[in-house]
Amino acid sequence: MTPGPIILENITKIYRTRVGPHRVLDNVSLTIQPGDKIGVLGPNGAGKSTLVRIVSGAEEPTRGKITRGMSISWPMGFVGGFQSSLTGYDNFKFICRVYGENAKELYPFVQDFSELGHFLREPVRSYSSGMRARLAFAISMAIDFDCLIIDEVIAVGDKHFQEKSRTELLERRKHKTMVIITHEMHFIRENCNLVYVVRGGELHRFEDIEEGICFHESAFG
Repeated sequence: MTPGPIILENITKIYRTRVGPHRVLDNVSLTIQPGDKIGVLGPNGAGKSTLVRIVSGAEEPTRGKITRGMSISWPMGFVGGFQSSLTGYDNFKFICRVYGENAKELYPFVQDFSELGHFLREPVRSYSSGMRARLAFAISMAIDFDCLIIDEVIAVGDKHFQEKSRTELLERRKHKTMVIITHEMHFIRENCNLVYVVRGGELHRFEDIEEGICFHESAFG
């Protein structure tokens, strides 16, 4: 089936805190077309990760409507979905069942790409945060998602693993739709065709990448 757009309409996200409701996103809308490479920028705490979790379905909005016309990965920097008492391998098999994938066929790729060795057969609770991120990234690459959600995961691991991850994403997966959170402005310049800036609960769209970066950086001026 040909992928269709992802459409967020009038999305509001409110968290309950001890001092009262905190509105992170306030009636924001965006459309992600197949093949788009979207950079999401904003000050720390502005709601960038909240936005991409809502796009992926990892988190629900307080209000608003979402239409997803393509399959979407979980945020690659998000490892909260693993069952810590299970091994990495068992978590992988469970995810394959959820997405209707053949674990036996995909396992060699996950084993090779994650570079976890015998730790794949150990409980995830024994993993470092970097090891969890490697596992999440490898599984995301193994499953053929239409849209990849990237939350700074390419900074995981040593230089070798970072370069391998960049190659897998930017060369072998360059035809995929991507929604990217990163503080690397050169990465945005080189790989994105749209920029969204989250600021003050609002979402600002820029087709001119430099204009979007300047708007983002003005928050620190």
